Amino acid sequence: MHKKLLTVLTILIIWSVQSDAQESGFGLGLMVGEPTGLSGKYWLSPLSAIDGALGWSFGKNNWVQLHGDYLIHNYGIVNVGKGKLPVYYGIGARMIFSTANRVGIRGVAGLDYLFQSDPLDIFLEIAPVLDLAPEIEFDFNAGIGIRYYFN
Repeated sequence: MHKKLLTVLTILIIWSVQSDAQESGFGLGLMVGEPTGLSGKYWLSPLSAIDGALGWSFGKNNWVQLHGDYLIHNYGIVNVGKGKLPVYYGIGARMIFSTANRVGIRGVAGLDYLFQSDPLDIFLEIAPVLDLAPEIEFDFNAGIGIRYYFN
């Protein structure tokens, strides 16, 4: 169900918009993985941004996660013919809301494809997490997503 919804939304967005590649503005979209949910990103400059997500775990724990990250983008590692593909990395925090709420810090690294002529990006990221409360525990987040940028 989630794959079909993501595919339909992706096709509709790509067909309906024409603009410039994104390195500014605010983007909002969907991410699939752990967690799955809504993703937002706000560019502070062409090299830095903040992002956040509100997601759900559909595994055995059934929790809701809120996280936010500060990101740095490096455009010199991967070159593509059209668009841009910066590698990004950063640090942030997460909160999990469930029967046992948790708070932790996360490191994040990923790839962010910026379309040349559409206000879209597609990203893939992994984030090791160190929960600090109520107890110290190590975890991973990972996901793929798409965002539409409003200017």
